[in-house]
Amino acid sequence: MFHGGHLKRRISQYAALWLGAFLLSGGAILTAMLFMDLMEAADLVLPVMLALTVLALGAGVVLSLISPHTLGTKLAVVLGALILLLPLLWAPVSAAAVIAFFADRSIEYSSAYADFRIGISRALYPATAALFGGGAFNLIWGAFQAVASFVGFVAAVVRIWPLIQRLLGPEPASDLQ
Repeated sequence: MFHGGHLKRRISQYAALWLGAFLLSGGAILTAMLFMDLMEAADLVLPVMLALTVLALGAGVVLSLISPHTLGTKLAVVLGALILLLPLLWAPVSAAAVIAFFADRSIEYSSAYADFRIGISRALYPATAALFGGGAFNLIWGAFQAVASFVGFVAAVVRIWPLIQRLLGPEPASDLQ
């Protein structure tokens, strides 16, 4: 049996973590750019933000594992964390990529970005090569970036939408009857 409320809470926390990692990473990189080059700032901020993001996700999983919820709920949380790990790790990296885009710079010159891409490649390439052949990796990498960005965007919108609704106020009563 699954505890839907707990799973919903964890997904909400995942959305908040994605948004927080994106915004905090972007803010830290922009602040560091006051004192250093963009690539140096990204190389300084990204490893710290990736580590903090993984630690936060791990803390949520551990809290679920020690909770009194059912085994099915705990397994669903672990499976969800494994599935959402790569999109979550993309949050701080995508913040750096967005900043680099607007600064008209290539993020590929950042050693932290290169290390991230190499690490993801080492994780994804064997599975991609086994399933689709070695030539499909660039397609899979592009799909990963697109899916991770989409998941993050949806997570951010879902997290922010109630706040936007509160700011806009209640819907006017409809005169249609």
